[in-house]
Amino acid sequence: MSCQYTPEDLLLYLYKETSPKQTAEIEEALQNDWTLMEKCKVLKAGMNGLDKAFSSPRTEAILHIMRYAASTTPSVFQ
Repeated sequence: MSCQYTPEDLLLYLYKETSPKQTAEIEEALQNDWTLMEKCKVLKAGMNGLDKAFSSPRTEAILHIMRYAASTTPSVFQ
C-alpha cells in the first residue's frame, strides 16, 4: 500500500502528536521509503536547530524586562 505523507504529518510524528496507529504506519513507511526517511531527517535537523536557537532568552533581555516591571509596578510595601 502506497501512502503519501505530508511534511505536516511528519512534524506531527516527530513531535509525538500522532495516534499509535498513525505512528506505526509512519514508522513502517519510513523503513520502506528512502525519500520519506530523508525528508524526515531534514525536518528533524530543523527541529533540533530551532530547539537550540530558542532555548532561552538572552540575559540582557530578561534584565530589561525586570527593570521595566520594577519601574512601572507600584510598590506593595509602602
